[in-house]
Amino acid sequence: MNFSQPDVRGMVEGFCLIKSVDKKTSSKGDTYLDLTLSDKSGEINAKLWSYNEVLHGTYAANELIKVRGTVSVYAGSDQLRIDKIRHVTESDGVNESDYVPSAEYDVNAMFDELFAIASDFSDQDLKKLVTHLLFTHKTELLYWPAAFKLHHAIRGGLLMHTLSIVRLCESVCHIYPFVDRELLISGAILHDIAKLTEYDVAGTGVASGYSVKGNLIGHLAEGAIMVRKAAEELGIPPESSMLLEHMVLSHHGEPEFGAAVRPMFMEAELLSELDLLDSRVYEMRDALLAAKDNDFTGKLWALDNRKLYNHTRTNLEKNPNLF
Repeated sequence: MNFSQPDVRGMVEGFCLIKSVDKKTSSKGDTYLDLTLSDKSGEINAKLWSYNEVLHGTYAANELIKVRGTVSVYAGSDQLRIDKIRHVTESDGVNESDYVPSAEYDVNAMFDELFAIASDFSDQDLKKLVTHLLFTHKTELLYWPAAFKLHHAIRGGLLMHTLSIVRLCESVCHIYPFVDRELLISGAILHDIAKLTEYDVAGTGVASGYSVKGNLIGHLAEGAIMVRKAAEELGIPPESSMLLEHMVLSHHGEPEFGAAVRPMFMEAELLSELDLLDSRVYEMRDALLAAKDNDFTGKLWALDNRKLYNHTRTNLEKNPNLF
């Protein structure tokens, strides 16, 4: 099923994965299900109106289902109105992994690239700290998404986002040789490390929501805690870890976007700008892939509710050149 390409009647039918599901009550007092559904083509918000548990069954995040419904535009975005829904059965012969959006690159290759870069640092403190945190969290990094709903919310998305920024850092340091390359890259590798605690993620690599720690603390504060704790365990001087802690705490740039402090040195500012650049480029590409030729996308919340024009001059199917 391709959510972005319904038939001429706006109908879609096929298998998909439940990313999130909530039972809600409408203004008229009717019960309905509010779902986020995903497959290889992306994700879509869906509604099952007049929900009856006995008639329709019960559903949970990370379950495979088969649905039939109509895609229409609501508040500038596609929405699926579900007409029929059921659980997948063994006779359907479907594989869960076939319906999980995934990074375009081999996750082991991405991890090995990051680990090799950090292992080659001349600064022994940064080398020990970054390689330690990468090695400690390797299992989760191989499938973790970078977000719940926004950029790189796919299996392996966190590694893909991280490696993209590291490659941007390398280019920046080539243009501006006075930038501390190893400090900047260390911050890039670790800036989102605490997203490993921020989301509830199944083995499929799909996030079903925010964890308790994600809601109460968030990945910026928790990331700084993880960096400091690792530095203390490894006997790394506080002066070295403090710079990385600041980069983690400030990489969202402004307090209104979640930053605990604004960036206060060059490498911290560069990390914040490159993080924003990569996330926005990914979100723009994702939105444009779903748009019709020579038409506009819906309003994008992450871009201040701007619409984007799909001028078709860009080869959106071309993958980023990470390798």
